[in-house]
Amino acid sequence: MPRKLRVEYPGALYHVLNRGDRREPIFRDDDDRKLFLATLGECCGKTDWQVHAWCLMLNHFHLVVETPKANLVTGMKWFLGTYTARFNRRHKLSGHLFSGRYKALVVDGSGNGYLKKVCDYVHLNPARAKLLRADEPLQAFAWSSYPDYLKGPAKRPAWLRVNRLLGEHRIAKDSAVGRDQFEAQMEQGRAAEDVRDYQAIRRGWCVGEKAFQQELLEQVAELVGEYHYAEERQGSGEQKAHGIVAAELKRMGWTAEELKRRRKGDAKKVRIAQRLRAETTMTLKWIAEELQMGTWTHVSNLLSRQRRRRK
Repeated sequence: MPRKLRVEYPGALYHVLNRGDRREPIFRDDDDRKLFLATLGECCGKTDWQVHAWCLMLNHFHLVVETPKANLVTGMKWFLGTYTARFNRRHKLSGHLFSGRYKALVVDGSGNGYLKKVCDYVHLNPARAKLLRADEPLQAFAWSSYPDYLKGPAKRPAWLRVNRLLGEHRIAKDSAVGRDQFEAQMEQGRAAEDVRDYQAIRRGWCVGEKAFQQELLEQVAELVGEYHYAEERQGSGEQKAHGIVAAELKRMGWTAEELKRRRKGDAKKVRIAQRLRAETTMTLKWIAEELQMGTWTHVSNLLSRQRRRRK
């Protein structure tokens, strides 16, 4: 059976979930959780994602992510692949960490409460899983974005966006008073939670108005095939990467011919490669070909050498 197409468009909102292979842990300790969040932050820097909520459980994670560019698939490929490699390297393992395809539920971002429903579902997950005592506040669970919502802006990660969720809670300002109001509402919601309210999140493919769902169905119907769709997805990532290369060449006064003439290990080429690795999800093979740097292993060795010099 062919895989269902991922629905992607600029400004899309998703509830993303993935579990460990055979439901095994994807976090062995808090250092793994910190590694996951650091990798997520890198991914946001590369893709311009904005995260509205996150929660790390033992064998799975939840993310509510907004993609200003239509790049969920390329971003998730980099994110899951990079975290898996770092997890395996840290624990001297190999092979798969995650189980199959991640789930990506499309969320109606119209401001009619669907983002609130999904984010509340994510933030209440530790209480629902009985990881908190009845007398413990929700913020006692450290590994979700909920405690970050109760902090001031300076103490939050730059990639966490709080204003849209606060707005759907009818909280006008990210102030101490507003954060206290948010905490009170969440504790009230925890006490009154009804799991039947979450059937669409657990089993559906979309959370939103019927008109929104119909629009998405029409968008999928217009696609001429998964291969063509994959090309369009890849195009958004390549467009950013090509823009970086063009900007760097202009800054240095290089032409395409000059780029080709320069030796494979030229220090300026290495600097462009470093920027592409830091700001995009393009592969080493793509970078090697684009910058005329030989094989991808040669680029990898050059970048590794630069990292060692900085330490």
